[in-house]
Amino acid sequence: MSRPLTPLALTVLRMLCDGPMHPYEMQQRIRDHAYDQAVKITHGALYHSVERLAGGGLIEPLETSREGRRPERTVYAVTAAGRDAAHIRLAELLARPAEEFPLYGTALAFINLLPEADVARQLRHRAVALEALLAGHQAAHDALLKTGLERYKLIDQEWLITRVRAELDFTRGLADDLESGRLTWKDDDATRPATLIPATTTTRHTTGGTS
Repeated sequence: MSRPLTPLALTVLRMLCDGPMHPYEMQQRIRDHAYDQAVKITHGALYHSVERLAGGGLIEPLETSREGRRPERTVYAVTAAGRDAAHIRLAELLARPAEEFPLYGTALAFINLLPEADVARQLRHRAVALEALLAGHQAAHDALLKTGLERYKLIDQEWLITRVRAELDFTRGLADDLESGRLTWKDDDATRPATLIPATTTTRHTTGGTS
């Protein structure tokens, strides 16, 4: 495959490195291992990724079976090329920071389009949502640890918790700065209402006579 492996393709290869399985079983394991918290996964995208990997020779079908009236299920296995590709892609993702464009960054780039008070209010709403999100992730992580799951299987959740906590701290600090007046853009033209410039009109004066 010429293009870099997508996160979903890497997920498929990672699961098949544990042993052959069919896409339906992959879906189950994705939920069981909470991979869907690290990778955006949909039913259709998963099957499309499996087809692409098979077409590229990174995985191969082993057998196809049917149980009753259920659709046929094809069991896939990772190839040597697929295992190598997964190793290479994983090493790249670990070593090289990728340029990403989160929506929060987009909003912060244009923050001065709103008055400071409005921004501070929205940031407080975001902070409440982040607090709930952080509590949920932390509870799920702690519950999995209590089951005896090894830490290396939860490192992605550790990163998620760390990232949410950092965003929460930043958001609270930004709201504090706006509310205290330490941060302001009151003199910025971007926040001023647009002034409509009337179209130039020509007034024609007429007289009673003819020219």
